[in-house]
Amino acid sequence: MVPTGSTTARGRRSSGDVPDLVAKAREGHPRAVARLISLVEDESPLLREVMAALAPHAGQAQVVGVTGSPGVGKSTSTAALVSELRRAGKRVGILAVDPSSPFSGGALLGDRVRMQDHALDPEVYIRSMASRGHLGGLAWTTPQAVRVLDAAGCDVILIETVGVGQSEVEIAGLADTTLVLLAPGMGDGIQAAKAGILEIGDLYVINKADRDGADQVRRDLRSMLALAERPEGSWRPPIVKTVASRSEGLDEVVAEIDKHRAWLEESGELERRRTRRARDEIEAIAVTALRARWGDVHGRSELDDLAAAVVAGTSDPYTAADSLLEAFAE
Repeated sequence: MVPTGSTTARGRRSSGDVPDLVAKAREGHPRAVARLISLVEDESPLLREVMAALAPHAGQAQVVGVTGSPGVGKSTSTAALVSELRRAGKRVGILAVDPSSPFSGGALLGDRVRMQDHALDPEVYIRSMASRGHLGGLAWTTPQAVRVLDAAGCDVILIETVGVGQSEVEIAGLADTTLVLLAPGMGDGIQAAKAGILEIGDLYVINKADRDGADQVRRDLRSMLALAERPEGSWRPPIVKTVASRSEGLDEVVAEIDKHRAWLEESGELERRRTRRARDEIEAIAVTALRARWGDVHGRSELDDLAAAVVAGTSDPYTAADSLLEAFAE
């Protein structure tokens, strides 16, 4: 596969195109993969048919999340990690979630600029996705995009989050293995305690380890991990030091990812995580459909009447909400 661009203007496609697109994506045609992900991002009416066609072919790829505070070197580390995975003969898909442009709503493409070393590799697919205001470091459509790359034959799918800081924990629900990047001089000791990354990290990577303070970050992180309560037999997150700009330590990162995958399979945690992932995805789709079915709640006269009753003290918010639900159910 070769990399493609992010969100652009798309032509309309008919239902008859879907089987052809899926067949070509399965064969590794990059344009077919790009079009399928575009249908996902556009929330196309064909999306149900696309997901149904992809479902039998998905579930084989290893999904690895890369997260951390801005400035720790996520894009550089992701690019170096791709090089290491390619040396192992892996086909790699990359979903780089970028901030949204305030003008077009599309991805700003900052991550792809730093991954140009892989631009001509036919076994690497790079896709930038705009977060479009979605919190948690991912785009709302990321799970469906993962399914497209999975069905297209990627061995490993790397998801690089947008880098939003403390709210960036959503990746743990989507990835099989979550890498949390830290760096000396970035205030990561405080950030680790505040952001809850002790709970989401399967592997901690201290990047820019050639800088002063790297050993202190490692000691602080090791002390905090020791305080976390973990059941007997649970995974103990390792800490690896890297210098991604020089590709130092990435072989150890890949080795730890492989160890974690083996533990996931042996413990049954892989199936549990993927079941939770599917459950969350189903719930998100259902809630979105319900919101669309409700339409513009602010435009309903019942809401004004109920609000007036709450202000007057003749009703309370919970009773009013029940009444509104009953009105929509009619």
